[in-house]
Amino acid sequence: MESILTINNLTKKFGYLTAVKDLSFTINKGNVYGILGPNGSGKSTTLGIVLNVVNKTEGNFHWFDGNTTTHDALKKVGAIIENPNFYPYMTAFQNLKLVCKIKGIDYSKIDEKLAIVGLLERKESKFRTYSLGMKQRLAIASALLNDPEILILDEPTNGLDPQGIHQIREIIKQIAAKGTTILLASHLLDEVEKVCSHVVVLRKGVKLYSGRVDEMISSHGFFELKCNKQDELIQVLENTKTFGKIKVQDNLVTAFLNEPMKSEDFNKFLFEKGIILTHLVQRKESLEEQFLQLTDNKQN
Repeated sequence: MESILTINNLTKKFGYLTAVKDLSFTINKGNVYGILGPNGSGKSTTLGIVLNVVNKTEGNFHWFDGNTTTHDALKKVGAIIENPNFYPYMTAFQNLKLVCKIKGIDYSKIDEKLAIVGLLERKESKFRTYSLGMKQRLAIASALLNDPEILILDEPTNGLDPQGIHQIREIIKQIAAKGTTILLASHLLDEVEKVCSHVVVLRKGVKLYSGRVDEMISSHGFFELKCNKQDELIQVLENTKTFGKIKVQDNLVTAFLNEPMKSEDFNKFLFEKGIILTHLVQRKESLEEQFLQLTDNKQN
């Protein structure tokens, strides 16, 4: 698979603070990657390093085949890592003409990119009349002007209303469907689950998981259980290899499966052990539950 970006043992320290620690992952062509983590997890710092706006402390990274300088590679990258920065008194079209002039891009690209983000009919409107969502969509159009091989977005839906969030996510999906690789940083689990094919989970600058989103949430799920013999139930679960982690909160027992099991088979199994359930619900783990498990397991 063709590599777009390879990061090896990347570390960034700000004085005593380690923002990114020994981070390694590879982005391959044609996928949508999410860097997921709470605020302060090192997402923006990582993007800043690969875009040459933040100096790394240790480790290395290379774009494409590794034979291209970062300066030349960034000509094939589109990025939005700060708030959209356009002239408020100029129209959308005039602002993008200016971007084209700076980057040496033909003006003919402007209408095409405005159409992708749904702003073609508002191209003659001044930037100051745009809503926050429209401003963000114009920024995406600007980042697409050079037909980048990879589009990098830092918290692309931050501060937007539900309609604006939906519009941005749909645009990201459309761009990805045309073959552009996308890397986005987000603290929103929902965003990564709906938009991304791959995810890198960060906490305090440390990678907790890297891989496909569907593999991260392809566990066998869990049972939520209640019964009048809770201690006996827990003992049976702990002595059965079908189950892994067992959580107890008040009178609710959550048993995570190591292998597939139907609820009716489980109910029969417990009944034969003399345990009658008063509550039985089988669930699949969401990305949120996986994320919480990952971060719980890595608490300092």
